[in-house]
Amino acid sequence: TNIPFLHNVLSNNQFLNGTVDTQFIDENPDLFNLKPVQNRAQKLLHYLGHVMVNGPTTPIPVKAKPSPIDPVIPPVPLGEPPVGFRDVLLREGPDGFAKAVRAHQGLLLMDTTFRDAHQSLLATRVRTHDLKRIAPFVAHNFSNLFSVENWGGATFDVAMRFLCECPWKRLQELRALMPNVPFQMLLRGANAVGYTNYPDNAVVKFCEVAKENGMDIFRVFDSLNYLPNMLLGMEAAGAAGGVVEAAISYTGDVSDPMRKKYSLEYYLKLADELVKAGTHILCIKDMAGLLKPDSGRLLVSALRDRFPDVPIHVHTHDTAGAGVAAMLACAEAGADIVDVAVDSMAGMTSQPSMGAIVACAKGTKLNTGISLEKVFDYSEYWEVTRGLYAPFDCTATMKSGNADVYENEIPGGQYTNLHFQAHSMGLGNKFKEVKKAYAEANKLLGDLIKVTPSSKIVGDLAQFMVQNALTRAEVEERADELSFPLSVVEFLQGHIGIPHGGFPEPFRSKVLKSLPRVEGRPGAFLPALDFEALEKQLQEAHGDEITPEDVMSAAMYPKVFQEFKEFTRTFGPVDCLDTRLFLDGPKIAEEFEVELERGKTLHIKALALGDLNKAGQREVFFELNGQLRSVLVKDTVAMKEMHFHPKALKDVRGQIGAPMPGKVVEVKVKQGQEVEKGQPLCVLSAMKMETVVNSPLSGTVAKIYVTTDSTLEGDDLILEITE
Repeated sequence: TNIPFLHNVLSNNQFLNGTVDTQFIDENPDLFNLKPVQNRAQKLLHYLGHVMVNGPTTPIPVKAKPSPIDPVIPPVPLGEPPVGFRDVLLREGPDGFAKAVRAHQGLLLMDTTFRDAHQSLLATRVRTHDLKRIAPFVAHNFSNLFSVENWGGATFDVAMRFLCECPWKRLQELRALMPNVPFQMLLRGANAVGYTNYPDNAVVKFCEVAKENGMDIFRVFDSLNYLPNMLLGMEAAGAAGGVVEAAISYTGDVSDPMRKKYSLEYYLKLADELVKAGTHILCIKDMAGLLKPDSGRLLVSALRDRFPDVPIHVHTHDTAGAGVAAMLACAEAGADIVDVAVDSMAGMTSQPSMGAIVACAKGTKLNTGISLEKVFDYSEYWEVTRGLYAPFDCTATMKSGNADVYENEIPGGQYTNLHFQAHSMGLGNKFKEVKKAYAEANKLLGDLIKVTPSSKIVGDLAQFMVQNALTRAEVEERADELSFPLSVVEFLQGHIGIPHGGFPEPFRSKVLKSLPRVEGRPGAFLPALDFEALEKQLQEAHGDEITPEDVMSAAMYPKVFQEFKEFTRTFGPVDCLDTRLFLDGPKIAEEFEVELERGKTLHIKALALGDLNKAGQREVFFELNGQLRSVLVKDTVAMKEMHFHPKALKDVRGQIGAPMPGKVVEVKVKQGQEVEKGQPLCVLSAMKMETVVNSPLSGTVAKIYVTTDSTLEGDDLILEITE
């Protein structure tokens, strides 16, 4: 207990200045304002012990172990990184930044390795720990990138839910390590970083806090290209002082005259509205990788002719394998920026390869100014790091991209998720059917723009059709009697907005019957969020150290944030652990270091795993900074196999518990028997002393939980009596 007191002494100015006399303690009562010890080391030992006994805390889609090989960080020069595009943004603001981008000679690249690449290939599971290690190298060697996409989309939710780390802390730490390259995030319009509509003031506040924490460019989209939802996101990002990059979500094929719903004219009209609303940059978001070189050329040329001064940014996925060709065609047609991922994190459902585009553009008017040698070093780091995430790697079940995406139009991030889900549900051999059903479900819903959350609605309906062996015709015919997934019903009610061309009829009316419908923008009817009340509520639950970022996390994901806080209270800052330890725990006799913060490093050695005790626990032994420590961990598998006696609940009158530990000598009543208050129920024996348990009330014996010779602990349930 003297350590917190000594901390206070050592930070007291009077003490530091050496002007202390015998009245020092009397004159400084604040020395006794002792901060509770965080006990982080013991909590981390508890976490490591838990993983050693019970396996990973995060769900593992594939039975594979993290690679034993550690990535080598390429050398980084000392000193500050060179000036990058962020300097232009800080100096000239969003408008000046957009002009500089448009005036730039050559092709600019956005690197998605820090977000969309691993969201598409590794189930969004890459941890801040591994991003931080390579961040200084990127800052020093890729200062001429347009931006690094490192936040938003699914990363916000997954950071708390599965990686047990704070998404805001990721943003803050990466900003400190990469001060020169603009950061970019994906904002789901009125859905912010969630899957539902939020009150308008929550979206506005979210963008403010994101900007304060270092976000620069907000790519704003809506899953239905529903303009009112997009305008809200654009206004929120713009009001926060961010660069607004409004995204047209692309589907269909503008080069095919037979595809009339999403025609070139449709996209040009939408772009007109976005430019009129004041977007700084115009983005084509090709989330499924449907842009072929010809359609890319056609769309970008038309946008460039109509908006000669607005920078154009193109995003795609390489699912079919034509991503590099499509991006080069878009660049030649006038696009200023294209999205890429580093080679070892590119291809398939991720973005096209950075190295391929850098090499193809070299020596042409599209030259990127990026060193191919540095791309190779960057790629080598990620090739080895990717091995640490083997349990989440899509290549475990998916061996290549597939050009059938031009038919089913499944977005890149969803393609891998559906593949995993199909395998986990025993439909691995039916994935072709799932993809066909996806295309049919899309037609049933009226041919939608498909990106989170609308893509999930189509996916849910497709899986519903495969599981119930339903054809499109059968679903249409029986729409009034089938129990559809909730996401489908809510979409038809209008919960995420109005699709282009309206809702499919008579399908909608048959599904909804008399259910209520939302008219217009869904979020417009939501009452404003009371942030002060939410902050107070969080302080009551978690103490005073609640930050504005915590309040925002709780506003976006209340339940996930609550579980995240409870996890860290029990297990401490697990984001300090390296990825192999986080996922798999240490091996016996393994020695390792954990840096809690600068200057505080734990030296840990895993010593032994104890036998199972009667309470279903194992003792795990460690050496921490040279001292023996142990933690007791419940073995969840063993506890399922062991029979655990229920406890009597003190506040339930009819539950009779054992007054002490002992063995049952005799049960004096039967189930269904009427008993009077004070009547003997059973006899317990402990240390040769017998105790008679009498009934505290009159009633009927509902259930008996013991037999003769049962061994009981104190408060173990003997029987239940109903009055």
